[in-house]
Amino acid sequence: MERRTPRPKPKIDFTIDAIDYRNVTLLRQFVTDNGRILPRKYTGLPAHYQRRLNRSIKRARQMLLMK
Repeated sequence: MERRTPRPKPKIDFTIDAIDYRNVTLLRQFVTDNGRILPRKYTGLPAHYQRRLNRSIKRARQMLLMK
């Protein structure tokens, strides 16, 4: 039986405190051109990072900082 090679862990070069609704440049990296939030499968973020990211993107949209 063949063993699957594990998926490499992503290198996260920012702290969870950097994920904030005012940090629009960081948030734009995790949104498509149409404005859809990328899932964890593509971002490779840990679950608690992804939840905070989703909350921050939605807040930034409500404040009209991003589409």
